[in-house]
Amino acid sequence: MLQEFKDFIAKGNVMDMAVGIIIGAAFTAIVSSLVGDLINPIIGLFMGGVDFTEWYYALDGNEYAALAAAEEAGAPVFAVGRFVMAIINFLIIAFVVFMLVKMVNKAKAATEEPEAPKEEAPKGPTELDILMEIRDSLQK
Repeated sequence: MLQEFKDFIAKGNVMDMAVGIIIGAAFTAIVSSLVGDLINPIIGLFMGGVDFTEWYYALDGNEYAALAAAEEAGAPVFAVGRFVMAIINFLIIAFVVFMLVKMVNKAKAATEEPEAPKEEAPKGPTELDILMEIRDSLQK
């Protein structure tokens, strides 16, 4: 059983998946920082500092100065703004990842060697040529 486990772990696809998950986690941190620290402030600047995270409804009927105060008081909160910001962040992150993949694919295509044109196979006799040859040999 231990040998089967070693064989399973040593398979290429399991190791590839593990490496992909580790690299993906590190890449997530980079993209999240890019969006949160660089892109969102620029968008906030153009939108007049609008921040949706404070858009919430306290379900206990009380009024609170901020979302943090409502959560600190233990009130059930319907945090609409966090959801909206999560959607906006997702769209920004998806666009950034799309642009990065597009750039990588473009750079990869530029470094690849163009394929040599394939030589056409020499054409053999057509069916008509073979039939004519058979006819001629039968006439002899």
